[in-house]
Amino acid sequence: MDVVSLSNESLIWLSLAIVFASAITSITGMAGGVLMFSAMSVFMPVKPLIAIHGVVQVFNNAARSWFLRANIRWRMCSLFGIGAALGALITTLFIVQYVGEFFPLLLLVCLILYTLFKPKHMPQVKIQEKNFFWVGIATGAMGIVVGAIDPLLAVFFIRDDLTKEEVVANKSLMQMFAHLTKIPAFLFLGFSFLDNAYLILVLSIAAMVGAKLGVIVLRYINTKFFFALMKLALFIAAGRIIYQLIQMGVPL
Repeated sequence: MDVVSLSNESLIWLSLAIVFASAITSITGMAGGVLMFSAMSVFMPVKPLIAIHGVVQVFNNAARSWFLRANIRWRMCSLFGIGAALGALITTLFIVQYVGEFFPLLLLVCLILYTLFKPKHMPQVKIQEKNFFWVGIATGAMGIVVGAIDPLLAVFFIRDDLTKEEVVANKSLMQMFAHLTKIPAFLFLGFSFLDNAYLILVLSIAAMVGAKLGVIVLRYINTKFFFALMKLALFIAAGRIIYQLIQMGVPL
């Protein structure tokens, strides 16, 4: 039984770390999920960590989306949500046992590097709202295979036709949809969310507090500075993925 038990001191420190990580996501548009996962990995084993992190991220992103709800593009997000559910379902039932992590991560890092270092005459990765259905399928599938939702989504939000508030609001809502698709999979695999309800509740509250604090700071940040921070966070994510690929080696 995957029940996580933390001392009061550990729970306090982890909650503070999650407040910080959530605030970072509100301010930069990304990176907080990785920080949150890293902090949680210090206090709990990997198997319950992935499940609990997913639920906390649902509440984290839902809160951030609510705080910035006036900036949500509902058509874009609803099509993404349908695609994410479909991608996660297909991958869980038919694909995950045949696909390793290496090639999806390699494709992801190539897409990130193109976004960050493309020549000026090359086009942005700027797709129409209706095509976020396909982004949803890719994200839902990627989340099941490697869990790399944040960097993949960020690629489609480094664009000059969205405000910083629109980037954070819509990306957060999409991440909420993607993390929601993981919950049925973990229930199917036998993980008990009810047995870890207290821990999930405390960490979710911490994440929502961090989301609110970050949104307050976001309103005072210059748009150019915001996108510079987002690109920096994406560059760090690319470095982390490249390190993972080097550790894996080239599959034969």
